[in-house]
Parts: sequence; structure tokens; C-alpha cells
Amino acid sequence: MSIRPILGAAIIALTACRATPSEPQFPQAHREVAPIVDDSFSTEDARDRLGEAEEVMALAGIKPGMSVADVGAGEGYYTVRLARIVGAKGRVLAEDIIPETHASLSDRVQRENLDNVAVKLGTPDNPMLPNASFDRVFMVHMYHEVESPYAFLWHLRDGVKPDGLVVVVDSNRPVSHHGIPPVELKCELAALGLQPVKFARLTGGDAYFAAFRLAGPRPAPGQIKACNA
Repeated sequence: MSIRPILGAAIIALTACRATPSEPQFPQAHREVAPIVDDSFSTEDARDRLGEAEEVMALAGIKPGMSVADVGAGEGYYTVRLARIVGAKGRVLAEDIIPETHASLSDRVQRENLDNVAVKLGTPDNPMLPNASFDRVFMVHMYHEVESPYAFLWHLRDGVKPDGLVVVVDSNRPVSHHGIPPVELKCELAALGLQPVKFARLTGGDAYFAAFRLAGPRPAPGQIKACNA
């Protein structure tokens, strides 16, 4: 039996392996990561009574006609409220990484006839946002659950328009208690060239609002400097 076909196949396989681009290597976070929790921690009526969503959307300057992403949308509490404000000429992209949650949110969007909302399934490291598409990108009470924040932010920031903002709502407490201190948040976003432009304590509790703008080009993965714990 000739060995030429075997050698030819091996060469083709080797060439294919060499042609496949390697995945970027990102630094690991030097902190804990909180487990993902059920989005339904309270009823929507109870959340409305707290008034957080209205306060957050006012601080973020949400207006009719805007294009907004709700990353880690869960059951869609912020999604449906953003959709009402941006209106028929605006757009909301609701993203989540859990297939069952994505399916449930898709059902809700159809049931409530939210024609200005699209639902997308992302991955833990990449929200899969279309490039330079959003005036505001929201991450509400979920950033502390991101396993690889530097990879996640590296992909996420590409979805922001040059004059857009990344908006984070979280709690000022340790990550192990489902929050992240503002100083840690600002350090991690600064590593990806995101500069804080607004910070506010939200009414009641320990929640806060933080908005960031693109302050420079996206660094190469190997140039990202991880924050110390």
C-alpha cells in the first residue's frame, strides 16, 4: 500500500491546523466571580415601587429614537421599560447567555408586541453586539457574574457608538455578596480604555449607577493589565 495518500492527508490536516487563528489570550480576573442567580429575585411591581429603573434611565439620558443594548437582560425587566422610552423609532437588543432565559424573553417580546426589541443569545465571554451600533449599553446587576471580565469587555466595547456610553448598575458590596465595589469596577473598565463620566448613588440601599465612555482604542488582549485584587 502506498504511503503517499497518508502523507498527503497528514500534510493537509497540519496545514488546516496552522491556518486556524488561535483564540486571543486574556488575563484572568484577580477577584471572585459571583454565581448567576435567578432574575426573578422580586416581582416587577416591587421593583417598580423602588423606582430604580426610572432613576437609572434618567441618569443615562435615554431618549426616543435611541439604540440601546440590555446585556444580561434576564427576564426583561429593563428591556421592556427601555423599549417604551426609545419608542417606535428606537431599538433595544436584549442579550442573555442562558438558552432557557433567552427563549422565555423571546416569548415575552412576542406576547407584549415589542416590535422595537430583538433578542440575542450571547456567550459568557462575548455578548455578540453588532459593531458600533448602540448609544447606550446597559449591564444591570450582572457584571459581578461575568467570569472573564477582560474578554467580555473587549468584545462588548466594540458595540458602543463612538459617542455612546456603557452603563453599569451594581451594588457596592463584595463580589461574593453579588456586588462589586466601584473602585474595582472602574479599574477593570479602565483596563479596556473605558473612562468614567458619571457616578451616582441610587436611592435606597447600596446600589449605584456608573457610566463610561470610550477613551481610546481597544487594547490588544496581550496589552491588557489586570487589576490587583
